[in-house]
Amino acid sequence: MGRNKALLKLGSRTLLEITASAVCEAAGNATIVGPPDAYPSLGFPVIPDRQPHLGPLAGIETALFETTAGWNLIVACDMPGLTPPVLRRILDEADAQPDAGCILPVGGNGFVEPLCAAYHKRMLPVISQALASGIRKVTEALPPESVHYLPALEDRAFQNVNTPDEWRRLIESR
Repeated sequence: MGRNKALLKLGSRTLLEITASAVCEAAGNATIVGPPDAYPSLGFPVIPDRQPHLGPLAGIETALFETTAGWNLIVACDMPGLTPPVLRRILDEADAQPDAGCILPVGGNGFVEPLCAAYHKRMLPVISQALASGIRKVTEALPPESVHYLPALEDRAFQNVNTPDEWRRLIESR
């Protein structure tokens, strides 16, 4: 994208504010993982990455290290179509799967979305070990027996914005 996607404005709110508000409505609270100086005035707590510059898997590790909750909704900031009901469905599935380590939604197109998922705190050692072993891809870090897939969620909710062209199309569609 060439700039911090989280701070792109869609209407009067940033992508990060849109996402954090949806998470807060679905889960009761939201915390941002990232550099605190980049997000000082958005109204949500911000915790720095324990291992900066290692990508989303390190962000998940930070969230699980800092949390006191069992299940945690982990959501990237670049999916402005997410809604509290979709997020609540992921959390409800987590409650129904107490032995799972993570709940990964699957869109109708078959695409798995590990960056809008529920992770149990018990996954922290697994993720920490994966990072220590040089693994950076989220799905490669997750042992298959720990993953529960939640199929057939609406694809529009998971459409992310990664390029200036995708951003332009999103703006034009509003």
